[in-house]
Amino acid sequence: MSDIEGVYEDLEADVSLEEFREAVEAKVEQMGGLADEETAAMLVAHEVGESEVGGIADIEPGMEEAKFVAKVVSIGEKRTFERDGDDEDGQVVNVEVADETGSVRAAFWDDHAEAAIEELEEGQVLRIKGRPKEGFSGVEVSVDDVEPDDDTEVDVQISDVYTVEDLSLGLSNVNLVGLILDTDSVRTFDRDDGSEGKVSNLVLGDSTGRVRVTLWDEQADLATAFDPGATVEVVDGYVKERDGSLELHVGNRGAVEEVDAEVEYVPESTPIENVEIGQTVDLAGVVRSADPKRTFDRDDGSEGQVRNIRVQDATDDIRVALWGEKADIDVGPGDEVALGDVEIQDGWQDDLEASAGWQSTITVLESDSADTSAAGGDDGSSDENAGLSAFAGDGADDGGEDDETAGATADSSGDDGAASADAGSDDPSDGEELEFTGVVVQAGDPLVLDDGETTMSVATDVDVGLGEEVTARGVVRDGRLEANDVF
Repeated sequence: MSDIEGVYEDLEADVSLEEFREAVEAKVEQMGGLADEETAAMLVAHEVGESEVGGIADIEPGMEEAKFVAKVVSIGEKRTFERDGDDEDGQVVNVEVADETGSVRAAFWDDHAEAAIEELEEGQVLRIKGRPKEGFSGVEVSVDDVEPDDDTEVDVQISDVYTVEDLSLGLSNVNLVGLILDTDSVRTFDRDDGSEGKVSNLVLGDSTGRVRVTLWDEQADLATAFDPGATVEVVDGYVKERDGSLELHVGNRGAVEEVDAEVEYVPESTPIENVEIGQTVDLAGVVRSADPKRTFDRDDGSEGQVRNIRVQDATDDIRVALWGEKADIDVGPGDEVALGDVEIQDGWQDDLEASAGWQSTITVLESDSADTSAAGGDDGSSDENAGLSAFAGDGADDGGEDDETAGATADSSGDDGAASADAGSDDPSDGEELEFTGVVVQAGDPLVLDDGETTMSVATDVDVGLGEEVTARGVVRDGRLEANDVF
């Protein structure tokens, strides 16, 4: 056995012995006799091992070369361009290839571009060698060598329209139909070249999940063209990663168009009773109360805003702080909401609260009637985008008991014949003893409580904070509850 064959046997790379021999001979010649065949073989083996990647997900822009096997997902059009100082035009074809770990755009240049148009087919498996670089839509591979591999199976489904769960890092030419769950304002920024850019965000959901869509420059204004609840199709998007999550990006070559389609989105939520400090979770429930929006001054002199709402599901309730533009969302008592990516924090008086910032999604879900806002609603009806209120029945008793109606009725101890402040009861009369539980929506004198259905003005000198849930017990005088106890 020759030295070359001995090194080749230990080589963990998919390369033929003939190719390996040729590479070793080229290395010996390159080094001008400074290395014998065995040394050259070891150097080539190291280079081959470094460039062979386990999958597309392992390809990084800093690599000198990458070798991998992938399936052709889509083939772009051939484009021509002028080269500096060259009379002959260049040409390129972008080919989307994928394996089980992800996808990447492969750029086929000049002669390879001609062959790509004439010979490549979607679904074909290729063995590719190329140079990774950071491209317009993420990592791209500039192809140096390519050949068909009919003997290797690559388990990748070819699709014209993707779902959220189909998305993978590096995927481009993505068409996806989804329901708009949330929109964002257009923001401007300065590029390194001095030009001004624009960016905005949408959040789309389908039956498999949800994804944030980032719109750039000419497409950024589309975020203000649609309202939550509209069904749209993203055309020619590309997938990137941010803070550990996949995002779908739309540049000047892409588009977002409203379409006539039914899309089912069912929020997958964490029961409120199970949340813990430090978690980032999805919640779903019914708004029990909503405070007025408050403004404040930041340390940098800018003005911020926040609004607190209390959301209840079948297991518990929690205060949710809506920050910035989220505070302007039109949401009030009785609305069904899905809250995506909210952070659980330590709130007032050691009570847990959820913080909804720019990265969070606040979706006001629609139901056919006021009755479906109850967590124990029996009819299970929904609007044409089915599944929006499906979370409301999770964990509720089939008996439809009134105590699961998301706080529509205030608590009552029944002591001393005190009347409960039921949402459907008549206004209390003068002299009537009353116990009323609600959230403080106005602190001071008078104190105003809101239980999600009615508000009650309370005369008391007890100091309570805005957003705190309290119970007041006393006698009604002139439509105001003169409280003997506030707890």
